[in-house]
Amino acid sequence: MSASLVEHFAPLSDPRVERNKLYPLMEILLLVVCAMISGAEGWEAMEEFGKEKLDWLRKFAPFANGIPSHDCIASVISRLNPKTFQACFVSWTRAISAVTDGEVVAVDGKSARGSRDRRRAKAALHMVSAWGNRNRLVLGQEATEEKSNEITAIPVLLELLELKGCIVTIDAMGCQTKIAEQIIDQGGDYVLGLKGNQSTLHDEVEDFFDTARAGEFADVPHDFTEETDKDHGRLEVRRYWITETLSTLSETERWKGLRSIGMVERECWIGEDYSVERRFFINSISAQAPRFAEAVRGHWGVENPLHWRLDVLFREDACRIRKGNAPAILTSIRHLCMNLLEREPSKQRMVKKRRKATWNDDYRAKVVFG
Repeated sequence: MSASLVEHFAPLSDPRVERNKLYPLMEILLLVVCAMISGAEGWEAMEEFGKEKLDWLRKFAPFANGIPSHDCIASVISRLNPKTFQACFVSWTRAISAVTDGEVVAVDGKSARGSRDRRRAKAALHMVSAWGNRNRLVLGQEATEEKSNEITAIPVLLELLELKGCIVTIDAMGCQTKIAEQIIDQGGDYVLGLKGNQSTLHDEVEDFFDTARAGEFADVPHDFTEETDKDHGRLEVRRYWITETLSTLSETERWKGLRSIGMVERECWIGEDYSVERRFFINSISAQAPRFAEAVRGHWGVENPLHWRLDVLFREDACRIRKGNAPAILTSIRHLCMNLLEREPSKQRMVKKRRKATWNDDYRAKVVFG
């Protein structure tokens, strides 16, 4: 791997006993990363890629004993420690990206459906990831076997991240007093979605905005902005209201740093179909509608640049690799590959970048090694 990757993944322990280390761990990782960037999705495809590209790989590492078998690759990757791997990943990402003041960090979860093993009664891997909206990079991830465990996974993930000056956005699952407190203690701000898990607070915020809108916000200090998107027969209008008026809410002291509440209304027309959706938020940011809108947009945006790419470009849900820690490690490696492709400065879409990396050895070298 490149010097940067080798340096930051050096703490990763090799799970094999010394006499079985015919193929160095960093060579195996280099092979897996390059193969995955080039379209390989399974162990056998990774072995085949290595055999076809052995001369190319030897430009960057000795590969003195050639390419390991697919069984060897599977055995090593499935026994790596996901916690250590994720810590190495965060360290590397932090080194290659500059988190700017006001960066929106969207924290959201996604299940890798193909990792579910009914025969062994093993649930699908659920990975909670942090997405930097301006950098367009995965900043870190934390694995759990159940979506309901996001509440415990999110604090662990946040501990790994540098949040000073950032706005952390989380959907209703992560709207918890302890999580809000942690974000503030780490120097960040929060925009947290409200739903049934905070039913009293949700109802109070909804009642406030219903009353304020009915009176056209008379004597209610607030800020407002509106956005319109129209393309391919689809029209969407988004309206954002935010206010620091909290007097109608109960138990606000439970939420450290709470400064404002917000509402977003989305109206959408697709042909003859019409829909309207309203969502409510509690925030530690001031009542500036453009800033609030950027945070909410940043969170919605994680669906396309992160989740969509994992499913469509990297076919994560179709992957049936379930052995040991392999599902968590491979998801982290997919994130790593996405970051490498995103860093490559050409303006091509990622699908074209990955296709070019499959065909062109020089371009693949540029993506992986800079």
